[in-house]
Amino acid sequence: MQSFKTISRFAGFGYLVIFITGIVSNFAILENMIVPGDAAATSANIINQESLFRTGMLGFVIMVIFDLFLTWALYLLLKPVSRDLSLLSAWMRLVNVSIFAVALFHLFSILNISNNAAYLDMFDPQQLHAQIMLSLDDFNNTWLIGLIFFGLHLGVLGYLIVKSGYIPKFIGVLLFLASVGYLADSFAHILLSDYEKYKDLFSMIVIVPGVIGELSLTFWLLFNAGKLSEKAKAIGNIQES
Repeated sequence: MQSFKTISRFAGFGYLVIFITGIVSNFAILENMIVPGDAAATSANIINQESLFRTGMLGFVIMVIFDLFLTWALYLLLKPVSRDLSLLSAWMRLVNVSIFAVALFHLFSILNISNNAAYLDMFDPQQLHAQIMLSLDDFNNTWLIGLIFFGLHLGVLGYLIVKSGYIPKFIGVLLFLASVGYLADSFAHILLSDYEKYKDLFSMIVIVPGVIGELSLTFWLLFNAGKLSEKAKAIGNIQES
């Protein structure tokens, strides 16, 4: 069996990869290509920077792969606290990962539309731009559904960390607050027709506790694996190889 120390460091590394690929693919690449209210400019950015767009998609795929392994690692790390709740947390994250993987198909659709001669002949420029924007909206809306389950995952994960006794409680509290933020933001997207007016507020509610909490957990797992191992071993009677 893998040692508890190895698993904790792997979880920290997995979190780090997810942070890097997610930030680069979503914020540095995809968001920079989108021009709000201008479908033609957005489409032109994607078509003219196809290689960069594909790089962003690759980053998302890598993020999905590491998220699957992280789901497994977090389950093992928190299993000593509660096997059932740790399993529930893992399933919630797995559902989110699965939905996000489905969302990626909409980005592949953009490549098909913008590169396939048959589609280019079928649509006039305005129709092509509309199809690309529709695929981007479908990607974001599908991802939004996944984030509901991610928010639920963070709530259970935060509770487990608070109860663990071997991971700092403040990290669990931050993750629980992030859970509330993700859920509030996701449901606000669905319920509020004028969501854009409150977008910055909801973004702060999600980003501040989420980034601080998950980054804190990331670096704590990476650099305190030995300490975690000893505490968890004493609490959960975990045997290391």
